[in-house]
Amino acid sequence: MIAHLKGRIEDVGDGFAVIDVNGVGYLIFCSSRTLGRFVVGEAATVHVETHVREDHFHLYGFIDAGERAWFKLLTTVQGVGAKVALALLSVLSGDELTHAIAAQDKAQVGRANGVGPKLASRIVLELKDKVAKLALGSVSTASATTPESAATSPATSDAVSALVNLGYSPSDALTAVSHAANKAGEGADVGALIKGALAELGPKEHG
Repeated sequence: MIAHLKGRIEDVGDGFAVIDVNGVGYLIFCSSRTLGRFVVGEAATVHVETHVREDHFHLYGFIDAGERAWFKLLTTVQGVGAKVALALLSVLSGDELTHAIAAQDKAQVGRANGVGPKLASRIVLELKDKVAKLALGSVSTASATTPESAATSPATSDAVSALVNLGYSPSDALTAVSHAANKAGEGADVGALIKGALAELGPKEHG
């Protein structure tokens, strides 16, 4: 199993690149976001996800571990194969995917080639709770684009955690905080996010 490749970018094409590692050229399929970071003739380290089937052996390359983690998460959804996952990662960053899924924004997810309305609905529905739970476990030192460790910014994560402590579900909390963050803009602190999210949710009834 190949986890990463370190070598020289030999060629970049439509949806793929070739990286030369000690004289061996590896063909890797990539998102346009990753391909845009490659420069032919220059050195690069590529994170790899290996898919072995009876009829093929494909390598999917990513500029960082965060993008690879999103690829693995997206392909857990029925109907999302490698090609569709790369299309999604070509048009949306990890942070944009987090907010789109939290807000159930099917139109945003549907911007990717090969993602129709039904598949967009399935993606945001199936991943909503997973992304919300990841937000609760995020740490401030991790990348905001890595779903395995930090699906949201520290302020967003803290705001979601506070709302969950008040009795809201993780998915509802993340959706409300995402809406509040979009309205408040970059740099909003935890207090502002909680206040905005509560305005979206309304008071939690107890007893």
